[in-house]
Amino acid sequence: MRILAIECATEACSVALFEGGEAIAHDHRVLGRGHAERLVPMIAGLPERGRAERILVSLGPGSFTGVRIGIATARALGYAWGAEVAGYPTLALVAAVVRAGRPGEPLAVCTTGGHGEWFVQQFGGDGTALDEARSLTPQQAAAVLDAPLVGGTQAEALVALRGTGEAIARHPDARHALDIPGAELCRDVRPVYGRPPDATPAAPGGPA
Repeated sequence: MRILAIECATEACSVALFEGGEAIAHDHRVLGRGHAERLVPMIAGLPERGRAERILVSLGPGSFTGVRIGIATARALGYAWGAEVAGYPTLALVAAVVRAGRPGEPLAVCTTGGHGEWFVQQFGGDGTALDEARSLTPQQAAAVLDAPLVGGTQAEALVALRGTGEAIARHPDARHALDIPGAELCRDVRPVYGRPPDATPAAPGGPA
């Protein structure tokens, strides 16, 4: 079976194509912005234009726009190819990236959030989530995350704020999607934003 993995919920944008459980092609770029313009060409650059029987896509938390772009692309390709589509948490992918070099160690993941907050979550040595993904201020994160090993784009900032631990700064990378425990995968492919939206709908009958 071929599996296509998509990750564009963060500053990074990456795709990977797997066959027989092994990565046969990938593309990983730290873009900051422009995921909507880059994602489909990156997939098209894979062997056989990335066509696969199964698609794994990052659900967030992360950028509101990036999460929606990834899910919409995965759904569209799944429909066109008749492929199964499943989602995975973005922070679980970061944990998998870190675990590739530090297998068996529990860790905390800390990545860039919105409005100065960080997305955080703790994982066991097998990659299973120990709590829910949350959006916290740096001070709150430093107070509640106690794992000595910290991975993610804000790992160094968290360790510096705590004054203890080891930081491994990493972006999520689709090449490690198959290292995420199966229990973390979800067939209900919906965005996980990690924090409330910045804007709220107008009340019924309110000003247009």
